[in-house]
Amino acid sequence: MAISLRKARTIIRKALEKGREMELKPLSVVVLDAGGHVQAFEREDGAAPGRFAIAQGKAYGAVMLGMAGTAQMARAEQQAYFMASVNGVYGGQVVPVPGGVLVRDRKGAVIGAVGVTGDTSDNDAVAAVVGIEAVSLVAEI
Repeated sequence: MAISLRKARTIIRKALEKGREMELKPLSVVVLDAGGHVQAFEREDGAAPGRFAIAQGKAYGAVMLGMAGTAQMARAEQQAYFMASVNGVYGGQVVPVPGGVLVRDRKGAVIGAVGVTGDTSDNDAVAAVVGIEAVSLVAEI
């Protein structure tokens, strides 16, 4: 199973709606497939232009490590050398903080990741989860 373009767009729309409902700062949302490739991306008006790289880094780390942003952050706190090494392997593309959310199908297989950035990392993760659950997929924060 893969995340279709239609589902990716719905994930983004619902995540952005949640951000507006929570009165968050302007968000940027990316959906990656299981290979770490961009399926869809949107940046709200007022979001900084560099937010794509942060959203992509959150999601990329999640999908490439099979470990959501919250777990990556805990690992970075416990074993900074490991996450520094991982970031070296992936060319500095990993942002190990909440807001990088794994997307699993109903059987538990990783089929992609969502990266949200713009507000606090915890709020970013909340918005991502709402988007993922809106398309009946499983979010792992």
